[in-house]
Amino acid sequence: MKVRIKGNFIRYRLTKSEVEALSLKGIVKETTCLGVNNLFTYSLVSKDGIENLEANFMNGNLIIFLPMKNANSWFTNSKVGYRSTIKIDDKNILVLLVEKDFQCLDETEEDQSNNYPNPIAKE
Repeated sequence: MKVRIKGNFIRYRLTKSEVEALSLKGIVKETTCLGVNNLFTYSLVSKDGIENLEANFMNGNLIIFLPMKNANSWFTNSKVGYRSTIKIDDKNILVLLVEKDFQCLDETEEDQSNNYPNPIAKE
């Protein structure tokens, strides 16, 4: 799973096996070591009783919650992703985007064998 954060915009991208794990186990988690006793963990968790993406950040853990009904069926459908805009206050919004990770069209050193085929790639 990849995370991209720019201001109040957070995007997660998941490989095929991560989308499958989410549907089977209800959670996908990654941890980045930023130094001794300094970890940044980000996860996607399926949650019952919600209609849209939600987020929480506590003790170095960034969690995005995806409605369980979406998490359970995402692996077997062609939906690319889910997006929510959350009003924080009168001046701030938080945009959450969770999507399937497609293979890049340009050269990259990253292993993309578990990514989804890019729909605009030439065959």
